[in-house]
Amino acid sequence: MNPVTTAPPRRLRADAARNQQRILTAARQLFAERGLEVTLDDVAEAAGVGVGTVYRRYANKQELIAEVFERHVDAMAEAAESAYADPDPWAGLVKLLEYACRHMADNRGFGAVMLELPDAMERFVSMRDRVKPAIATVIDRARDAGVLRPDIASSDFFAIVGMVESVAAFSRSVNPDVWRRYLDIVLDGIRGDDQPRQQLSVPPLRDDEVDRAKAAASCAVRRR
Repeated sequence: MNPVTTAPPRRLRADAARNQQRILTAARQLFAERGLEVTLDDVAEAAGVGVGTVYRRYANKQELIAEVFERHVDAMAEAAESAYADPDPWAGLVKLLEYACRHMADNRGFGAVMLELPDAMERFVSMRDRVKPAIATVIDRARDAGVLRPDIASSDFFAIVGMVESVAAFSRSVNPDVWRRYLDIVLDGIRGDDQPRQQLSVPPLRDDEVDRAKAAASCAVRRR
């Protein structure tokens, strides 16, 4: 009996591939900015393609959300590989943390969108399990080189990103870039003791910005 073989996936035509990339780019931006209210029609308009083009590729919004998420995971894995390829262990670690924190800050609305998927938590766990080994190699190398505190673990990476994300969420309406200041503070906290401290790249929130951010957060809670 002849073995059953599976044909390789057919490559998209150049124009179809371009349209798909435009759809995914538009979807990523819209989900990040507007969250759950985005429709496939909105994505088609933002991508500059016909509605039928979107619906031929994605039967519903959940399918599109799932593919955008997979692209996020691919990009994170590539960022970890790029960080490890940096010849400077500290620079590689900083590059990876900056990428992860900027990604979370820029895609704040996508977390809520992901919860539309019935297997959202399984996908989050799968993402963590996929990228964690690569992140661990970056952290281990920095620690072995003496540029990272010896008691920093790879699991601290996700906690650091979560802390910075909280600052980004709090201040986004008044100062969307201030999260970088707190990442700088965290980086100084995890550096090896004999490493020089770095300058804070962003000034602190002003008192009026703190008050406005608190007011925006309070309004968001009341709307739920």
